[in-house]
Amino acid sequence: MKIYTRGGDKGKTSLLGGSRISKADRRIDAYGNVDELNSWVGLLRDQQVNANRHLLLVEIQDRLFTIGSHLANEKADSDRFQIPEIHEEDVTRLEEAIDQMNEKLPEMKSFILPGGHQVVSYCHITRTVCRRAERGVVALQEVSDEVEPLIVTYLNRLSDYLFVLSRMLTKELNATEVPWVPKK
Repeated sequence: MKIYTRGGDKGKTSLLGGSRISKADRRIDAYGNVDELNSWVGLLRDQQVNANRHLLLVEIQDRLFTIGSHLANEKADSDRFQIPEIHEEDVTRLEEAIDQMNEKLPEMKSFILPGGHQVVSYCHITRTVCRRAERGVVALQEVSDEVEPLIVTYLNRLSDYLFVLSRMLTKELNATEVPWVPKK
């Protein structure tokens, strides 16, 4: 498979159905943010402290590829390409993981400053990229009826998962959670 085609040299790219659109289109921005998010999840997956979460993180990456495929597919071509679906169970899986971690964490009494350990920082960056991806998908949804509402739900829950994961990593790595204390 040839990597470069020169097809995008003039600022256009192809959707799955073959339509050419601007690389600055909201749709491209939306699935580009999801792609970046997937790379950050891969970095988290590669951290030794996440060895016991490896399968869930791979599953999340699979779901993100699915979301990207949906965003790159034109509704008119939905019968032409067999793309896996996002299901309510995918959201439920994240909620269950959040609940399991929350049971082991101290109650939050304030906002928390990102950081404390390099891996925790990676997780916070991943969370903020997830929020950006979610905003991009919502912006696309506002101008297109081609975005499944469950995609937004999944990204929203994933950012919640990543926040709770950052707290769990802080605990597992014996790092310190720094509360945000607003300056008066």
